[in-house]
Amino acid sequence: MQTWLVTGGAGFIGSNFVLQQRLAKAARIINLDKLTYAGNIYNLAILKDDPDHIFVHGSIGDRELVSRLLSQFRPQAVIHFAAESHVDRSIQHPETFIETNVVGTFRLLEEVRQYWGNLTISERDNFRFLQISTDEVYGSLGPDDPAFTETTPYAPNSPYAASKAASDHLVRAYHETYGVPIIITNCSNNYGPLQFPEKFIPLMILNALRGKSLPLYGDGQNIRDWLYVADHCEAVRLVLERGVIGESYNLGGLSEQTNLQVVSQICEILDRLVPHAQSVPHYSLIKFVPDRPGHDRRYAMNIGKITRELGWKPKESFYDGIVKTVRWYLDHPDWVEKVASGAYRQWLEQQYGQLL
Repeated sequence: MQTWLVTGGAGFIGSNFVLQQRLAKAARIINLDKLTYAGNIYNLAILKDDPDHIFVHGSIGDRELVSRLLSQFRPQAVIHFAAESHVDRSIQHPETFIETNVVGTFRLLEEVRQYWGNLTISERDNFRFLQISTDEVYGSLGPDDPAFTETTPYAPNSPYAASKAASDHLVRAYHETYGVPIIITNCSNNYGPLQFPEKFIPLMILNALRGKSLPLYGDGQNIRDWLYVADHCEAVRLVLERGVIGESYNLGGLSEQTNLQVVSQICEILDRLVPHAQSVPHYSLIKFVPDRPGHDRRYAMNIGKITRELGWKPKESFYDGIVKTVRWYLDHPDWVEKVASGAYRQWLEQQYGQLL
C-alpha cells in the first residue's frame, strides 16, 4: 500500500478525498491539517479507529514538522489541499491568505524538494506533488467567452485568487528549476457534503431551513460552473495515478448556473422535502444585497484535456447533486451545530449585517 501525505485533509474537499480514498483502501494517509475555522475534525469521525489514517494537527508552514513527517512516513505522494479559500474573507483579511497559500506552500515545497532529492532514483520517478487549485486564477469571463483552458493566462481578481495563482506559479517553478515532479489541477466551484456553512450553497440551505434571508450579491446573475465534490475527488485520484508530470488539468462539472438559479433550485427542493416549514415558499426569503468588490462575473471550465487524455468527466448532474447535498444537510443537524461556532456567527453578522 502506498503512503500519501495529504495537507488540509480536514477541510471540505480534503476530507471528502480522504474519506473516499480510505473507503477504497487506496493508500495509507497522513493527514496534516491546522484545523482553522474551516478545518473540522468531525469530518473524519468515522476514521477514528482506522490505523491507516494518521491525523496530525499542524501547519504546512511548520518546516520542522513537515520534514519529520516526510522522513518518518516516506510518502510516495503529497496532495496539497491546504489553503485559505473564501473570497469574502480574503477581501477582509488578505494577509492570512498570503501567509497560508503563498508562504505556506513555499515552505512545504522546500521540504518536499529536500525529501525528494534524497530518494533513490526509482523512488524519485514514482513520487508526485499534486497541487489542488482553482478556476479563479484565470479571472472572469464574459457571457459569450469560451471556457477557461489550461493555456488561459492567469488574471486573478481577488486576494484569494491572487494567492492561489502565486501558489501555482511556485509549484510550477519547483518543477522547472529543481525537477520536483508536480501536477496541478484547477477546479471549478465545489459543492456537496461537509462544506463549511459560510460557503454559498450550505449558507443558502441552512438559512432557508431557519427562515432567514437568502442574501444574493448584486443581481444574482454571476455564473459559476458547479462540480460535485465526489467527482472532484475521483479526478484527483486519476490525475495522481495517470497525470503527466509538469502538466495542469482543468476540472469542472459542466454545470454553469447563475447564483439565482442555484438558490431557486435549493428553494424548490426544500419546498418539496420540508413542505410544512413556516417559510414555504422558500423563494420568498431571497434578498439582493450590494455586490462585493471585484466580483467575477462568470467562470467556466473546458475539461477537454482531462477527458481526452485520462478519460474523466463528471458523473453528477447539478440537480441530482444539489438534491443529495440538501438531503445531507437535512440529515446531519448535529454536524452543523458542532461547526457553527461563535466565531462563525460573528463573521456572518459582520459580512451580512442584520439580514441573518
